[in-house]
Amino acid sequence: MSRRDRLKGLFDDTAQELAAANYEETSSRGSAGPVRTMALTLGRMEEESRAMQEALLSGERIVELDPDLIDSSFVRDRLADQPLDMEDELVQSIAENGQEVPVLVRRHPDDENRYQIAYGHRRLQAIKLLGRKVQAIVRKLDDTDVVIAQGIENSARRNLSYIERAVFALNLELKGFERPVIMKALSTDKTELSKLISVAKAIPADIVRSVGAAPGIGRRKWMALAQDWNGMTATRLTKLIASEGFLTEESDRRFELLVAELARKEAKPEATEYDWKPKSGGKIAGRIKSVGNSFTIALKTGDAPDFGAYVSRRLDELYEAYRAGKLQAGE
Repeated sequence: MSRRDRLKGLFDDTAQELAAANYEETSSRGSAGPVRTMALTLGRMEEESRAMQEALLSGERIVELDPDLIDSSFVRDRLADQPLDMEDELVQSIAENGQEVPVLVRRHPDDENRYQIAYGHRRLQAIKLLGRKVQAIVRKLDDTDVVIAQGIENSARRNLSYIERAVFALNLELKGFERPVIMKALSTDKTELSKLISVAKAIPADIVRSVGAAPGIGRRKWMALAQDWNGMTATRLTKLIASEGFLTEESDRRFELLVAELARKEAKPEATEYDWKPKSGGKIAGRIKSVGNSFTIALKTGDAPDFGAYVSRRLDELYEAYRAGKLQAGE
């Protein structure tokens, strides 16, 4: 079989595998936004498979490069890399049969002596592990081309989790990409993209990184968390996300622990109440109540009806005297 026929067969098989994998993921997530996304993804994978096939079969030159000269993309799409080892199926396949399909790279925009990968991240990782040269097509690509190629590749690799898609979408928007480009990169529509970005914006980035990819946590749970998020509760999570029990758990479990902590009702501080009467006597009296950061005084002015107004006018004076006392005490 000629190289041309072998490459064509590889791309035909890959397109079928990608379509099957994407259908399984869509079925597992439910029939809301992802059903609309499935048609976009399948169509885009077919288009990209055809484009790559035509590029390879058109005689575009394949070169051998030192994998250490190839950098990853300028925008991350995963919260954590999934390292390969010698037992991985892809590594074993390349070790036994060689690299059948080249990676796609461009000249690094900031260093003419280096390259930046657009497609074939796992193949590059496997070849580095094997200590071999990588076969690559060097093509002139702009940032948009690279971003869309990354999105294509994510259909071929382990699919991004929902929160990884959300963070990737937000990162692209922050880098100035227009939404139509982001929609194409993620194979999604306008409505679903808006939801992805809103989730990534609502939940603090450090919290997301602490939880991780959470591959088993889907769209609905992340959206519910985003809708219920209250920035004031973030301080409650500091101890949780730094604890050994949290860090040693799988990512899905960390999400569950986070949600449980946010749902837990904090114990209300006990109220302190007491009565006040002037030592010099009189019919005036007060009821004082202190709960946490709340402090109230209820006055019955009796024979001093203007005492409440007198106190009110001197609140600034009292507060400054309080602050001066704190400063003198070194607090």
